[in-house]
Amino acid sequence: MDEKAKTKIISDRLIKHYGIYKGSKGTPFAVLINTILSQNTTDRNSSVAFERLFSVYDTPEKLANAPEEKIAELIKIGGLYTIKAQRIKEISRLILDEYGGDIDFVCTANPEAARKELLSIEGVGPKTADCVLLFACGSDVIPVDTHIFRITKRLGIVPEKADHEQVHKVLMDIVPAGKRGSVHVGLIRFGREICKAHSPKHDRCFLIDVCDYAKKIGIYKGKASK
Repeated sequence: MDEKAKTKIISDRLIKHYGIYKGSKGTPFAVLINTILSQNTTDRNSSVAFERLFSVYDTPEKLANAPEEKIAELIKIGGLYTIKAQRIKEISRLILDEYGGDIDFVCTANPEAARKELLSIEGVGPKTADCVLLFACGSDVIPVDTHIFRITKRLGIVPEKADHEQVHKVLMDIVPAGKRGSVHVGLIRFGREICKAHSPKHDRCFLIDVCDYAKKIGIYKGKASK
């Protein structure tokens, strides 16, 4: 079975198990800030940090001119608050200076051009850019976070030595078009609930028969499903 066929099976099972993603997390700027706040913390803590921050400073102009220590105080629950506060303030200032405080245009631009533009903003990496395109614009992209990076290598659908950007390129090619957002959300939930970094829950895994890692360590010895 080639990677595309295998990935289709995986994608269909993830969507069957976790459902189709149809949501939106706000404007491009809001999603950008929310993604920064989500790093190295739980969804709950990042959501609280975002709500507290945007209840006071909800535009690039307000954040660019806000005291950095005040930003840090509002987002403290999310961890790494000093680093995140500095990054948020710097990115907000750049967006204010370079784009007049409005990056909504990324949702009407060609997705590849929009991604390139977002990546040109200092402090915005590939995962953040793709999250903006997926969660704010509804683009058919698949952001690669630590869960997806780990899981897709365990499953054996991306090269073991691929870096994050190479994993993204492979997944954009092999994950069925129109399903990338749902697969992204499904893989994250799968990584948190079942395919954990340590002590994966093999007994609950609904992808075990198509998992290279499970076969490698002898957990699954049958044939892959077709």
